[in-house]
Amino acid sequence: MTILVVTGTGTEIGKTVVTAAVAAAAAGRRVAVLKPAQTGLAPGEPGDAAEVARLAGAHVTPVELARFPEPLAPATAARRAGMAPVRPHEVAEAAEKLATEHDLVLVEGAGGLLVRFDDEGGTLADAARLLSAPVLVVAPAGLGTLNATALTAEALRARGLECLGVVVGSMPDRPDLASRCNIEDLPVAAGAPLLGAVPAGAGALAGADFAAGAAGWLAPELGGTWTVPLL
Repeated sequence: MTILVVTGTGTEIGKTVVTAAVAAAAAGRRVAVLKPAQTGLAPGEPGDAAEVARLAGAHVTPVELARFPEPLAPATAARRAGMAPVRPHEVAEAAEKLATEHDLVLVEGAGGLLVRFDDEGGTLADAARLLSAPVLVVAPAGLGTLNATALTAEALRARGLECLGVVVGSMPDRPDLASRCNIEDLPVAAGAPLLGAVPAGAGALAGADFAAGAAGWLAPELGGTWTVPLL
């Protein structure tokens, strides 16, 4: 697996932290993190790719294709800014080029799988299809996550894309009943294995502490040691 696409069931659910954990668990390999469209930040502000590099370590190369100032879907943000949008073939071309120079390329989407990159309807799913790359789904822990996860997995299957698995993006220290039950139910909803759970607040850790803990949050398929806990 040279290229892995990371998507989520929504926004602000831990995609960047999970991407950083996967990158950190790949220490000793050359890793590139590609953010096709960064929205909601001014020039010079650190974006998601830079945050992954901060958390995961110096072996990570952060790459941004485009940045739009308003915190909106990429197509909308590009249109309102009067800027050219990012298109799926550009994402695929950039990822393939990075793959010639790195051992692992992580492509982190914006929002969910079908958020539009451009006004023609291009999405992260289209980029994943062009790349023939597996997709890792990041989901929240609590109530409501099963439906959103099932819909994302169904959209992947409808497009002939592989769902590598699901990672919980922010697992509470004291999970409620729904969060505990979802550990068992998420793989059923996704039709794919649960491959980890990143603890809530992990993104606030110093880089060295984050990198040291990352392997313990991810399953062996992602380079870690995590196993599904017993309920």
